[in-house]
Amino acid sequence: MKIIKTRDYDHMSRQAANILSAQVILKPDSVLGLATGSSPIGIYQQLIRWKEKGDIDFSQVQTVNLDEYVGLSPDHPQSYAYFMRKNFFEEAGIRPEQTHIPSGLAKSGEEECHRYDELIHRLGGIDLQLLGLGLNGHIGFNEPEEAFEKGTHKVALTDSTIQANQRFFKSMDEVPRFAYTMGICDIMQARRIVLVASGSNKAEIVRKAFFGPVTPKVPASILQLHTDFTLVVDEEAGSLI
Repeated sequence: MKIIKTRDYDHMSRQAANILSAQVILKPDSVLGLATGSSPIGIYQQLIRWKEKGDIDFSQVQTVNLDEYVGLSPDHPQSYAYFMRKNFFEEAGIRPEQTHIPSGLAKSGEEECHRYDELIHRLGGIDLQLLGLGLNGHIGFNEPEEAFEKGTHKVALTDSTIQANQRFFKSMDEVPRFAYTMGICDIMQARRIVLVASGSNKAEIVRKAFFGPVTPKVPASILQLHTDFTLVVDEEAGSLI
């Protein structure tokens, strides 16, 4: 595990963006595993600026996103498909056919999960996976469980995750209760993994996840076993390590 401590959110975002941009420059047809939420927005903004300057070209990449809410269409403002288009894909010049996200409207959850695992396999696996960190240690929507889930699966979101996501919806009742997410095996098979965390509210879970025991009760703790894992934290999130 490599740890990069940074001054603040902007510095953290730039450091992580450096890693992603180097990956694409060295391998233009990289398969990038991408995350949503507030943590990676600064990374995407930095990559867009470099793209606009001509420093990086995304025309050959393929992307696979970690997760999607069950029941939301790709055009729903709170779907992760919509988030990625508006926060990264459109301005980075990444065409729709280059992007892959679980379908929130799939008729069969089991078939959709199988389809997504097969897709990742067909692409040759993930070259670099970007992750955020939930307050309960979840990565993607892999919530604390008795065992690590292997492949893409449908998950019931915990109360803490629902409450954390409430700010994006008009009311608690509108927050989806289920999501499709890549499994731990999908994530761990990525050749490189970068996780970003910022803010004092992440300090305790950063300490537990990366300096405590490996346990499915803290899903991110499994990353301690990855052979090429980089943790990028700002000063507040890294204050206890």
